[in-house]
Amino acid sequence: MKKSLLFAVATCTVAAMPQAISAQEEVTAVTVEETVGSPVNPKTHYYVDKSQNWFLQFGAGVAMPLVEGRDVNGDRTVKPTANYNVGFGKWFSPYFGWRLSFNGGALHWQDQAVMHHAKYVGANADVMWDMFNSLGGVSQTRVFSIVPFVGIGGTYVWDFRPAQYGNVIGDNGKSRSNSWTLPVSAGLQFRFRLCKYVDFFAEGRASMYGDNFNNFAVGRPVDFNFTATGGFTVTFGGREYETYNPSEYLGYIATLNNQVNELRGALETTAAALSVAESQLPCPEVVVEETVAPAAPATLMATVRFSLNSATIRPSEMVNIYNVAEWMKQYPDQKVTIVGYADKDTGTSTYNMKLSKRRAENVYKVLVDKYGINPDRLSVDAEGSSEQLYKQNDWNRIVIFVPNN
Repeated sequence: MKKSLLFAVATCTVAAMPQAISAQEEVTAVTVEETVGSPVNPKTHYYVDKSQNWFLQFGAGVAMPLVEGRDVNGDRTVKPTANYNVGFGKWFSPYFGWRLSFNGGALHWQDQAVMHHAKYVGANADVMWDMFNSLGGVSQTRVFSIVPFVGIGGTYVWDFRPAQYGNVIGDNGKSRSNSWTLPVSAGLQFRFRLCKYVDFFAEGRASMYGDNFNNFAVGRPVDFNFTATGGFTVTFGGREYETYNPSEYLGYIATLNNQVNELRGALETTAAALSVAESQLPCPEVVVEETVAPAAPATLMATVRFSLNSATIRPSEMVNIYNVAEWMKQYPDQKVTIVGYADKDTGTSTYNMKLSKRRAENVYKVLVDKYGINPDRLSVDAEGSSEQLYKQNDWNRIVIFVPNN
């Protein structure tokens, strides 16, 4: 009985083989999808997170008011006085930032043989432009930068001495004892990087006021106050910028597209073979015990990208870690090695090895702490910059996942 059964199966198989071979030779051409579209600009774009690049500055210098008044010889004079400065702001891109700056001190100017005195305090809202980042390319470690700025603000002057000085009359019919003005200012800041968090700055500002700035209005309608200030800027979290490149995903998309095309080709070949087999029916009824092989795990393709000199996982990359966690839950017998990398064009090999390990460890913590993956199924490895997976340098700031079985 067994011999006759085997003979029947063999007869059907032999009969079907020539047509199956013919069908495979004549299989219709597989439709291959190609990525069509406009070329993507490979330029790296920079942006700043809401919590990054806030800074506090403080300094001191001199103020030099240019107002009405001349010395005994009739020459205009400028009397420098102490000026103090404090401010805070934020760089919202590598190119532009804003700042609210407060300054104040004493004012001295001479009118004939009389020396006049006053005190002032002012606030300026400035827009700042990093000239070197804009014209010379973005650098987070540039030692020297020039930062032009413009601003508007308000200034209060009081304690004029001698008392009752000036020709600006108040409601009481006497010279005013104080003045309010709204200056427009512009200046240059020279910034020197001392470390990741601290800069030394030296800046000059020219402020233009209404003629009542020193409580005396005559002649030209504008008074000036020139300030030169030096001090320190402390940046919270360091001056770092996040990056993204629209072309970063092109290689990954091309790989997926090739896999889709291969699967389509295999599907059409299988469909042709099935059609030939069906054409041979009916065959002798054969009861065959089927053994269902366990499905092989789907390919694990995921990477987590990092910014320059950073092991912090960006919110946009969390979806890739989530996909790995779901994959491991779908295949509970699979183990994965988390491998960290760093690019070779920045940092030493020793530093890059430590950086790549921190990147891999941070991903490990998310998988365990947030997604509940058993730590026994995970291991951490670091390649540093000794191995570069991609030719484009910044693509190698990544963590990849390697199945162990």
